[in-house]
Amino acid sequence: MEFRLLGAVSVATEAGELSVGPAKRRSLLTALLLRPNRPVPVEHLMVTLWDDEPPLRARTVIQGHVSRLRALLAEADAKAFGVELATQGAAYVLRMPESLLDAHRFEELVTLAGSQRAGADAVALYEEALSLWQGPALTGAYPSPTVVAAAEALEERRLTSVELLAAAYARLGEHARAAAVLRAEAAAHPLRESLSAALMTALQRAGRRSEALDWYHRTRRLLADELGVDPGPELADAYAMALRGEGDEAQPAPGAGAPRLPSAPPGAPLPGTVDLLPRMPRGFHGRAAELAALSRATVGTAPLCLVTGPAGVGKTALVVRWAHRNRAGFPDGLLYADLRGFSDTREPAHLEVLREFLLALQVAPRQVPESAQAASALFRCLTADRQLLVVLDNARDSAQARELLPGGTRCVTVVTSRNRLHGLIASDAARPVPVDVLEPADSTALLAAVLGPERVAAEEAAARRLAELCGGLPLALRVAAARLADQPGWSLEAMTAELSDESRRLHLLDVEDTGVRAALRLTVRGLPDGVAHHFAHLGRYPGTHVDRYAVAALAGTDPETAEAAMDQLAAAHLVIRTAPNRWTLHDLVRLYARGLDADSEALVRVLDQCVATALAAAGAAEPGEEECFALPADFRQPPAIRAFAGRDQAMAWYAAEREDLALLAGAAHAAGWHGRAWRIVLSLWPLMVWRVRDSWAPLLGLALAAARADADPRGESRVLALLGWVLIEEGRPREAVAHLEAAPDLARRVGDRRAEATALVNLSLAQAALGSLDEAEQGCVRAAELARAVGDRHTERLAMYHLARHQLDAHRPREALETALAALDLAGQPDISVASRVLLLSAAGEALLDLGERDQGVRRLEDAAREAEECGYDDGAVRALGVLLRVSADAGLRARYEAARRRCRS
Repeated sequence: MEFRLLGAVSVATEAGELSVGPAKRRSLLTALLLRPNRPVPVEHLMVTLWDDEPPLRARTVIQGHVSRLRALLAEADAKAFGVELATQGAAYVLRMPESLLDAHRFEELVTLAGSQRAGADAVALYEEALSLWQGPALTGAYPSPTVVAAAEALEERRLTSVELLAAAYARLGEHARAAAVLRAEAAAHPLRESLSAALMTALQRAGRRSEALDWYHRTRRLLADELGVDPGPELADAYAMALRGEGDEAQPAPGAGAPRLPSAPPGAPLPGTVDLLPRMPRGFHGRAAELAALSRATVGTAPLCLVTGPAGVGKTALVVRWAHRNRAGFPDGLLYADLRGFSDTREPAHLEVLREFLLALQVAPRQVPESAQAASALFRCLTADRQLLVVLDNARDSAQARELLPGGTRCVTVVTSRNRLHGLIASDAARPVPVDVLEPADSTALLAAVLGPERVAAEEAAARRLAELCGGLPLALRVAAARLADQPGWSLEAMTAELSDESRRLHLLDVEDTGVRAALRLTVRGLPDGVAHHFAHLGRYPGTHVDRYAVAALAGTDPETAEAAMDQLAAAHLVIRTAPNRWTLHDLVRLYARGLDADSEALVRVLDQCVATALAAAGAAEPGEEECFALPADFRQPPAIRAFAGRDQAMAWYAAEREDLALLAGAAHAAGWHGRAWRIVLSLWPLMVWRVRDSWAPLLGLALAAARADADPRGESRVLALLGWVLIEEGRPREAVAHLEAAPDLARRVGDRRAEATALVNLSLAQAALGSLDEAEQGCVRAAELARAVGDRHTERLAMYHLARHQLDAHRPREALETALAALDLAGQPDISVASRVLLLSAAGEALLDLGERDQGVRRLEDAAREAEECGYDDGAVRALGVLLRVSADAGLRARYEAARRRCRS
């Protein structure tokens, strides 16, 4: 029987490994194995199994795990090996021969190796000791602070043993083998300067001076980029030795002489030095830019740094990591206080925090002032001449942190908060260091740190998808990894499949009292009522981005109130401002907002606001055109909508909002608001005309289903006509005919002559594409008559343009020219749209070319191409330039044509 801690926590027998069970049972076994043959109090086990306050049933849970471990040991006949799990008062003790524990054998072998006179014997013993390691220590145990600290201590012993092995190789003159041993560890721990120094010396002595110098420069850059520090003396000495070309094998390598196993982690404070920092965070990955920014922000006189970001993004881990790595810069100590500004427990009073700081600074308990004001003054006085780091974690607002600032010019203060704390920036010149979600590579690295690199590497695609579903939020990633660590047989793909269900995602990203929902709940709880009201209603928005008008419609307020609320939500990192008057939410925040109470009328209000805004955009994009539909009978006019100064502004809005408009239409149809759904899609027609080959058919298919569900033949006719035209432009005329043949009849039944004319024009395009030019021409003539009868010049011009196209296709250029010119001169009105003018100029120019009047034809086509390019009508530019290229081989024309085609496809 063998008990293993150096890798996955396990119990091996001749019959195979025992099924220890979930992570917390492994943690309990770990706590017992770390103190074999000694009683382990239940209170210590509670600290081992839970991060924070243990649940009320903690003792019962521990008793259950102990009972199951006893049963497992009994089944494996552990008593035959002298192993017994006994109860001793309010404690448990695992009685066992310590030789059965791999960590004990590792320590014995390392100690024995250190006493060997013969270098070869020392090497053999060090290699045997290190062979006991099967991966990161304590893998599979629940990563509570106690377990993490124990794992870090074991890892420190392993790294020191690697350095001892390399030193033993060096004493034998086997410098290449020493370098090989050190290189793998130095690559895995690039910020551990002793490893890099030892590697450089081994490389130098192996005759690989250039590699040694290269390793130094690589390490120097990494220290500067990640930590903002220069190499320490040990690394600098190794560099100097390499520069001088020294290679005396009698001299011990820096960092590789004969180090002892440390009794405390490297970098631990000297006795008597103030140190209130939490432990170094485990599994920390990435954040090189943020660490460098924090280093830059701490330079100068009495710097105050403000680290802000959303809940769960890892602000505390970042700051604590930076503080541990830079502790040498604060010889007078490091102070830390959790202000609990976003916690279920009450915030500590200023006097409580100051009392802890003053006691740490050696103030006698009886000399601590009883008032916060006096204590603050004493604190500033004591720090006036010291070089301290003060970390004020989780500040709710500026006032909470302001009274705790030290008084010394050499002190550095770092404040973390979910709020932006503009007050500290204004009053105390705080330097902001924003922290955002992790990049995909760092997200998967974090998963690998908890689950093991082999498990993540085996399912790379699932790991990337898991990181995506967690939105790069470290808290969510850690919770997901904890669930997987607790279920070794559960694949990442299975976890990904479950997280893909939005209705369950937040539940799956909670473990006990920790998780995304818990963190967000505490943030939202601190919002003013009006701001919280707006946040809850954001959960009813089907799109991804909102402006102040949409927010006002959702919440039933006005745009000014909505914008003020969004500013406060942005300050609390609950929404992200992506542009002026435009915000979005992190996916997990959006899911949380959906679960909050909100007005059931929010959706229809924002749908009506969307319909009204889209109509206004259509009016600005195509002024003078008839509105493409009447408003629903139960339409609710929003209190305010966005105004558009002109065509460019309207088209820019269409382009920016296209995806959200599609999502709103889909949500409207799914919720039974069919009349809103097809109207939202139909209102996009100016953009469809501008970008006709932009995959509009699926969205128009949704609009058609909505119009039919709405039992509105007028709307159905218009959607059919637009869908048919899009299908023709996509080269699918037979599919188009099936839609277009029904459209004129539907319009005729409801007396909509404009819609009938448009449908006839579009039907003619399909007929022409299928070779029925006579039918196509007749349809356009009839369409022009219908449009003329109701005074619709736009549709009349459209019919005449397509009639000219059909005449060109029938090789009757004279008739085509007359038709195109008549349309251009129609009623002499200046209301012609850019698109209509470009198309008619192109048709006239092509007709002139066919008639042999090259100069006039080229002039018309050049005018059409120029106007199209000036206003961004790329499809029109392609048409005009394409005809010009039939009579010209000009390279400039070809370049313009290809550029316009690329824009059409983009």
